[in-house]
Amino acid sequence: MKEHKRILVKIGTQLITNKNKNIDESIIEKIVDQVSLLIKKNIQVLIVTSGAVASGKSILKTQKSDLRISKKTLTYKQTLASLGQAPLISLYSKYFQKHNLIVGQALISRSDLQNRLGYLNIRNTLENLMNQKAVPIINENDVVSVDELEGEIYGDNDRLSAMIANAIDADLLILLGDIEGIFTSDPKFNKDAKLINSIEEINNEVINISGDSSDNVGSGGMKSKIEAASLATKSGTKVVIASGKLDNVIIKIIEGQKIGTTISSSGKKLESKKRWLSTGIYESKGILIVDEGATKAILEKGASLLPAGILNIKGDFYRGDIISIKSDSGTTFAWGISNYSSNDIKLIKGKDSKNITELINKKHEPEIIHRDNLVISREN
Repeated sequence: MKEHKRILVKIGTQLITNKNKNIDESIIEKIVDQVSLLIKKNIQVLIVTSGAVASGKSILKTQKSDLRISKKTLTYKQTLASLGQAPLISLYSKYFQKHNLIVGQALISRSDLQNRLGYLNIRNTLENLMNQKAVPIINENDVVSVDELEGEIYGDNDRLSAMIANAIDADLLILLGDIEGIFTSDPKFNKDAKLINSIEEINNEVINISGDSSDNVGSGGMKSKIEAASLATKSGTKVVIASGKLDNVIIKIIEGQKIGTTISSSGKKLESKKRWLSTGIYESKGILIVDEGATKAILEKGASLLPAGILNIKGDFYRGDIISIKSDSGTTFAWGISNYSSNDIKLIKGKDSKNITELINKKHEPEIIHRDNLVISREN
């Protein structure tokens, strides 16, 4: 257990709900027992938990009442999450108290992590909680995250867990659900599907294996787990996808036993700003398409992105937003912080930096994205 100093455990809705779609306290208790043992061995552990919506549904069933709004609306889900958050965190608190440990709740949404100040505040708060020997219990802030159709809600907290792992520099991210790991095909429909024990890198073959959630209890599926693993491994965090129903699954993973699917980290740990920037891989506000010269200059010479190399723009974004950079062939090879809005870049793209002021009557910096604010995709 000496290899890992800090791990993040993500718990899926399907894992902690029973066949009646109610919260299964026995699963939570078993997970808490394992986490408590690790903490006593001086391993820091954070938990990202789903289940608030399922918990809210259980409350309505118990009270034999229903919400007078359509079950198809986002408001319905948000209301269930509001009803279910307190009982869910109370369960974690109850079982951790048996081990003389306290918990701290954190409700986090995408915009919190994409804002640099918000990112630092989250990082510092979680660090301080762990320094106090408290266990951070994290969930998507469903009550205020209103842009689900635009991708604001994470797939059953999978990508959220990867972004948190990135923020707090976790050694290991464990994604626990009700499936053993990544299979060659969906084991629910193909009895010949085989478990993939280890993956060195997430390539197109691995991505094509993934599918979406096969029921409507949790919002995640293997696709969101693979996307989460891709983000986490890019910033140096190893990922294990496994079934949380296996006895002592977390302990066995930490001990190095072959459980589930292990995905190797694809690079060294990034410094703080680079880790923050890497959260933009799936959440960027826009895209800049650049010519071959700009692509080579960035990838081979470590250059900044200048207006002259930009061919086209997609999306609406502002100065300070994280945006993606694509080659003319369509490959996303980098992302970074834009010094200019999309409207300004439309006026200065393809032009020399010395002409910026006369074109838009302002000049923040000569670069569209400075090298210090740019991260290269590790596939390149």
